[in-house]
Amino acid sequence: MKRIRLSAVWALGACLAAGALVAAESPPRDLHQVGDHWTAWNPPTEFPEGAEVYTIVRGDTLWDLSERFYGDPYLWPQLWELNQYIEDAHWIYPGDPLVVTVEVTPMEDLGEVDLGEEGEEVAEAGRLRLGSGLSAPRPLGSEDDIYCSGFIGPEEEEFGYRLTGSEYQVLSPNLSGQASAFSDWRSLGQAETVKRDLTVGDIVYLDGGRIGGLSPGLVFYVVQAGGLVRSPASEEVVGRFYGYQGRVRVLSVQEETAIAEIVHACAAIHVEDLLKPFVPEPVPLGRRSGLRPPNDPVASEVLEGAPIIVKSKDDQISLGEDNVVFIDRGVQDGVAPGDVYTIYRKNREGFPPVVLGELAVLSVHDRSAVGKILESRYTIYVGDLLDPK
Repeated sequence: MKRIRLSAVWALGACLAAGALVAAESPPRDLHQVGDHWTAWNPPTEFPEGAEVYTIVRGDTLWDLSERFYGDPYLWPQLWELNQYIEDAHWIYPGDPLVVTVEVTPMEDLGEVDLGEEGEEVAEAGRLRLGSGLSAPRPLGSEDDIYCSGFIGPEEEEFGYRLTGSEYQVLSPNLSGQASAFSDWRSLGQAETVKRDLTVGDIVYLDGGRIGGLSPGLVFYVVQAGGLVRSPASEEVVGRFYGYQGRVRVLSVQEETAIAEIVHACAAIHVEDLLKPFVPEPVPLGRRSGLRPPNDPVASEVLEGAPIIVKSKDDQISLGEDNVVFIDRGVQDGVAPGDVYTIYRKNREGFPPVVLGELAVLSVHDRSAVGKILESRYTIYVGDLLDPK
């Protein structure tokens, strides 16, 4: 029997492993009984020929089951893909069936197949079902949305290393005692550097080496410390913003220094930028469903103390679909990649909140999360509120 090959394309760091399938803040409300158990979904009763089906028991998660059946918990999206009746991967129910492997026919054995009248009806029913709003999981953003974002951390975040120089700092001529064209921007002497804004392919130096635990092949985010971020609601300081500028890879190490190459650049990288260990993150998957109807918003009191958009990437003011933003909730609040929120704005007193759009969480840090606006009805601003979908 041939089985689907599952490639290990998901490599998530240990800091996010525990949060990869953390339960959403509120479970589906419309439970109904199927057979001898309760569920929010409509599980199938028939399965592909040769499929291996497992019955979910109390305490199971797709994360744990992927470890059990595939030997790798990071393959949970593939397990979800095989069971498209599950509309939210955070919630699976004891008693529901779970297809864990499927027998497939080799391509060379496929030929013209006469489905017959009954078979055509089944195929058409399948096409209608796929077009009814239940779609396959798809990426909620891109790698650049994550790797060129950043995070909100403590006001004085500690970083182990920084960039201390580049090759360009010794490539200018020594003009001591001579007047030249360089004197327009540096009077006399050797120019500090012939290139300040560094990018992919440039060679840089790190302030740590073999003694500090560095070794060739290590990859680091390049980070620039930004300003303090304040809550638009309370004006209290949430933390400091640290923006990802790109990545460097260590090429060689000396006792107390290291030589590295810039391998990815989101913006100009500079000497004295900070370094943070790089942890690969998968782009979370999600099944898109319709935006919450504007005539059915949550009650105003639900939004008291709700998560809030506290910053936008590049400090944009007017926000809409595809904009990356930062929210004031993180791992410590149970937020996980793939969580989806409805975006609201409070209305005038006595009127219900206004549905503005929808946001998906792409990456989570201790005190903040990176989100991407999936859809917007109106312009969205920093300060707008979020409610779990």
